[in-house]
Amino acid sequence: MPRKELKPRERRGMPDPDYKYGSILVSRFIGRINFQGKKSTAEKVIYKAFDMVQKKTNEDALAVFNRALENARPLLEVRPRRVGGATYQVPMEVRPERGATIAIKWILQVARAKTGKPMRERLAEEIIAASKKEGAAMKKREDTHKMAEANQAFAHYRW
Repeated sequence: MPRKELKPRERRGMPDPDYKYGSILVSRFIGRINFQGKKSTAEKVIYKAFDMVQKKTNEDALAVFNRALENARPLLEVRPRRVGGATYQVPMEVRPERGATIAIKWILQVARAKTGKPMRERLAEEIIAASKKEGAAMKKREDTHKMAEANQAFAHYRW
């Protein structure tokens, strides 16, 4: 039995909102891009990417970012389940918070995989592409959904 009262689930382990946009999602994105403990550098990269997004789309950068995350967020995923010596890929629904984490991870993976441009430009391009339901992060989402659809026969192994 804990001596202290537990925080609500949605605030447990969550970072504080970022100082520029006041968004927890942006703060999580900054924490995820953080490299070798250089948070200020990660903030500069994100904010410059958001400035580029705003210039290219003539929309609010935070709205484009939120739309990109919502588009890239998977609704289903497959998880391995071992039953009687065989391992089945069981399709399961994804909680919204985990879905956002996966979307952030995919967008960053795609941006890091590209070469030849500064990170802020690669990130801005991927955010814009995901907001238009295009790009490699959206392809990963579609592949995940196809895999879940293909393994629908094992849905009864869900736990």
